[in-house]
Amino acid sequence: MPQKATAKFIVIEGLEGAGKSSAIALVRDFIEKHTGKAPVCTREPGGTPLAEKIRDLVKVADASDPLCDESECLLLYAARAQLVARVIKPALAEGSWVLGDRHNLSSLAYQGGGRGLMPLVSAVSAATLGDFKPDLTLYLDIEPSLGLTRAANRGELDRIEQQELAFFERTRATYLSLAQQDDSIAVIDASQSMAEVHKDILAVLQTKDW
Repeated sequence: MPQKATAKFIVIEGLEGAGKSSAIALVRDFIEKHTGKAPVCTREPGGTPLAEKIRDLVKVADASDPLCDESECLLLYAARAQLVARVIKPALAEGSWVLGDRHNLSSLAYQGGGRGLMPLVSAVSAATLGDFKPDLTLYLDIEPSLGLTRAANRGELDRIEQQELAFFERTRATYLSLAQQDDSIAVIDASQSMAEVHKDILAVLQTKDW
């Protein structure tokens, strides 16, 4: 199909073990078929040389200098601001669709809900992003204990993946609450088989007036 006039920003969100990687591959293929052009793919934190350095600081535990919750939040927004300014906005301006592995909803859920820092998250989000947001967010919803079991089977857990179960339960509750308030967020049941998850994702994508 010919590319539509306006490029879109689509984001995949979800707890650990929700199946974001396979969902990203599916959506990437959909976008390429729909527009005739591969999307610009990003991940958060990361996506630029500076943001990737910040990713290492956030993901890897340092017993000699444990990262406090507020520093974690601010580092994530520093990485996000860099990615938006250097990659996402320029790509959209050039007519390229952007497919993101996480974006601002992650900070609202993890740092805002999980860490209990919503006032800080809201303030920094407004200061760094303003009204910039994805055109569509696909939130892959999964019960935390199931997701963490999947993640553990995948390999060694990073610093955030090692948080207590209650942290992820708060994070999930925030994801769902925010999704109820925002029509641009679609909730997908990620506890289903991969085939069913992909079917539901495609159903959402195909109903949009791109």
